[in-house]
Amino acid sequence: MVKTITFLLAATSFALADTQTPASYSGDFVIKVNYPYLLSKPEGYDADQTKKWPLVIFLHGAGERGSDLELLKKHGPPKLIAAGQKFPAVITSLQCESKNLWSPHAVKAVTDHLIKTEHIDTTRVYLTGLSMGGFGTWETAFEYPDTYAAIAPICGGAGVRWVTAERIKHLPAWIFHGDKDGAVPVENSHKIHDALKKIGAPVKLTIYPGVGHDSWTATYDNPEFWKWLFEQKRS
Repeated sequence: MVKTITFLLAATSFALADTQTPASYSGDFVIKVNYPYLLSKPEGYDADQTKKWPLVIFLHGAGERGSDLELLKKHGPPKLIAAGQKFPAVITSLQCESKNLWSPHAVKAVTDHLIKTEHIDTTRVYLTGLSMGGFGTWETAFEYPDTYAAIAPICGGAGVRWVTAERIKHLPAWIFHGDKDGAVPVENSHKIHDALKKIGAPVKLTIYPGVGHDSWTATYDNPEFWKWLFEQKRS
């Protein structure tokens, strides 16, 4: 399923002329989103058209970029679904174009599209991702802190976003990382976790001892993770 979504984004920038005269620009610009995705609906979805379901947005890692949706079934929720696992939620696995990184504005646009076109409980919309998708999860949460009921970034990082941790102080987050990760330093997760913990945010951190970059298999295979995720609700 391929969707091209037009997304209107307000933009404000600040520019200084050579004379250092203050100036500003305020306007709108449009981005076009072309994220193919796999869509999985729960059992009973079509039986009751009035029932609203949780929505999980999954962001893959760098190795699954491209135009072949079958690549998404290598890891995470799409792998579990392909193996027959059932979830009490709509699970949407997006695919990022080759050579690109996740755009938080594009992820938000697809989220909004799904809320409009599927039977979604808007208080139970979740975002999770691994590696590159873990970074994308953080970026999207910081850009749109009031959209998701909870986030679960795996072996990613928030970069310098930790200095604005107050922005997502209210957002439940469960962070995962392996302490032997040679691709993405575990310090990335420690830094944002500590910043959020310091301000009393509802954040949890799981570090897998002796585990390298693949900290997602143990996470997504854990029923306790899914139980926690589906218990979260945005007020």
